Amino acid sequence: MSYGISTRQYIGEMKDSDAVDEIFMLADKQLRANRNASLYLSVDLRDKTGLMNGRMWNITEESVADFSAGDFVRARGKVQLFQGSLQMILTHITGVSSEGRDLEEFLPQSDKNIDQLLEKLRDILLSITDHDLRSLMECFLVDEELMESFSRAPAGIKAHHAYHGGLLEHVVNIMETAQRIADLYPQVDTNLLVVGAFLHDIGKVRELGYESELVYTDEGQLLGHMMIGVEILNEKIQQTESMTGESFPQETAFRLKHMILSHHGQYEYGSSRLPMTPEAIALHHLDNLDAKVHEFSRSIQDDPNTGSHWTPFSPRLDRKLFKGF
Repeated sequence: MSYGISTRQYIGEMKDSDAVDEIFMLADKQLRANRNASLYLSVDLRDKTGLMNGRMWNITEESVADFSAGDFVRARGKVQLFQGSLQMILTHITGVSSEGRDLEEFLPQSDKNIDQLLEKLRDILLSITDHDLRSLMECFLVDEELMESFSRAPAGIKAHHAYHGGLLEHVVNIMETAQRIADLYPQVDTNLLVVGAFLHDIGKVRELGYESELVYTDEGQLLGHMMIGVEILNEKIQQTESMTGESFPQETAFRLKHMILSHHGQYEYGSSRLPMTPEAIALHHLDNLDAKVHEFSRSIQDDPNTGSHWTPFSPRLDRKLFKGF
């Protein structure tokens, strides 16, 4: 992938044996001990094109005390291919000022047009024919602060759609798929499924922090995006009732909350409930389809082993992926 004419060394363009002297955002920092009890530094370095782990041997706590996760650092070293992945062996790393830095250069972005995605989202939600659901969606759409957060949030930290705009991209994909399969599954309420697709991950606007590095917030770690999503939905139902002067149907509220709480599909995958309605099981599979296809595609695209037909074994996916001849 090309990132235009630039003198900057982008992570996404680095190759084995490249010498590096560049400024990055520090996504993670850990001090570890090797088998000889000597300390070494493990850092995740980020720019808009990707993330790379860096290692620096034989350090002291004092020598790396002037920077922490979220800071900018200047890193020097050499890229090395190790067990199928690129890493950076560092000879020097030090904190640098954030003044004058363009955050867009350091944070991953969707390659889709965010304004167009947001317009598509609005069009789909405003096409809903159910009166109560449409009123609820209008209440969400007029909340400019919430929609701004929704359009900037990632869908995850390291797995699928882990970049600014990733949540919006993921949700619009699911909503469009739900509309396209409506004729094949008339027993599924498409209005409910589309709204469930919009709401299923909305708690991530507060579960995740994405102003600088991508992290879990305290609220996110303690409650999780499903609980936060139900809280947001409860607030919007109350606002909808105040706006319309009508009670929101209790059964519809239950069905929407159930879709949020069950969309991971199984307890071992973090689901609070198993899907118990046609719309809930459809949402689970559409969510999983979009997430997995995206993760497979990015793993193949980002693999630095250009000469291999296969990616390295991925512990997260529990397999290698075939890239083709």
